[in-house]
Amino acid sequence: QVQLLESGGGLVQAGGSLRLSCTASGRTFTSYTMSWFRQSPGKEREVVAGITWSGGRTYYTDSVKGRFTISRVNAGNTVLLQMNSLKPEDTAVYYCAADRRFPPPYDSEYGGQGTQVTVSS
Repeated sequence: QVQLLESGGGLVQAGGSLRLSCTASGRTFTSYTMSWFRQSPGKEREVVAGITWSGGRTYYTDSVKGRFTISRVNAGNTVLLQMNSLKPEDTAVYYCAADRRFPPPYDSEYGGQGTQVTVSS
């Protein structure tokens, strides 16, 4: 059974930092792109960042460039999202996803249950 387990969400003040972690299990994710997307009430799902299996290519949505960094560790089965200089508009539920395509699509093959990130002003 494939499982993507996220952790690291929470409440932080504007300007602060959080690091999200996602550990994948249940199959081999060689050649899979791992990504993070977010969704908040009243807004469309947004792909935030993605990284290929090798780590050689990354994707960031414009609003997080220069603030967020995605990386893969643990033989590629764990993906991290370092979020710095957080803004209230970053508040959302953040989901981990895995798919063979790059850039990461909105409809990834696998997705996690999500972790809440709340940024207070």
